[in-house]
Amino acid sequence: MRKAATPLARRVAHALLRAGGVAAGVVVIAFLLGRLIPGDAATALLGSRATPEAVAELRGRLGLDEPLPVQLWEFLTRLVTEGDTGASLVNDVPTRELILARVEPTLWLVAFAAVFAVVLAVPLALWAATHRDGVADHVVRILTTAGIAMPAFWTGLLLILLFSVRLGWFPVGGVRDGYPVSVVLPALTAAFAIVPILVRSLRVQLVEVLRADFVATLRAAGLPERRILARHVLRNAALPALVLVGTNISYLLGGALIVEKVFALPGLGDLMFDAVGSRDLPVIQGVVIYSALAVVLVTLVTDHLAALLDPRLRRAA
Repeated sequence: MRKAATPLARRVAHALLRAGGVAAGVVVIAFLLGRLIPGDAATALLGSRATPEAVAELRGRLGLDEPLPVQLWEFLTRLVTEGDTGASLVNDVPTRELILARVEPTLWLVAFAAVFAVVLAVPLALWAATHRDGVADHVVRILTTAGIAMPAFWTGLLLILLFSVRLGWFPVGGVRDGYPVSVVLPALTAAFAIVPILVRSLRVQLVEVLRADFVATLRAAGLPERRILARHVLRNAALPALVLVGTNISYLLGGALIVEKVFALPGLGDLMFDAVGSRDLPVIQGVVIYSALAVVLVTLVTDHLAALLDPRLRRAA
């Protein structure tokens, strides 16, 4: 008789199925980007003044003269076997090489932004939760509302004016002093975009933990409030915090792509904007696919870590 799957195994299987479905959907949508352009895609990319010869040459390079199923098969085959979406229409370099050459600044930016987001969000959420419906709670709510309303573009400009122009602590933009220094302000800008979301969600989780019976028992036993918060409340809220960061990685990456343009970082965001400006379809497809796959991978890993750290699922397994 077959043994029933454990809750942990079912959770992992469902997560893998969801991730595979999302990845497949992203690839198909990226493929259709160049096929759903109204009219002829080659003419739209080259402009109305392009010669018929140039349009025909581009249609051949993009494979637009083949039936749609054949185009999709060739696109998927090249993506799986070569990890590529074709050569750039601007410099004829494979998109894989262009992305690999620009990925390092984006990785630094996203990593620093994730750390900054947690460092900023956890204390604010804890402060609001421990003063629920008080002055501190209302102040945090006002700050998070203002943070949600503030565009990343304006946040970046304000940080540049304060820390670069006025104080001179960090470079205005580019990569002059190495990545750790050059990405501090961009990472703060990207982090501010998701800190309000993290604070609000973590506050709800912390309020629930503070209402739990074991917290009342610890207080009745005479344990100091700081010890209860540090060793028990925050520990129980660590799992939701991990899940929140993982599920919001798409917002973080999307914000990073915009922030890179503000701070002139030569990352994937800068590559994406240049590709859109020059209508470089293969590069646009490559950045979209690799960025989406990175989000799916991080979300999947976070979900698995949360499952492994959840004591209820471990006991059931």
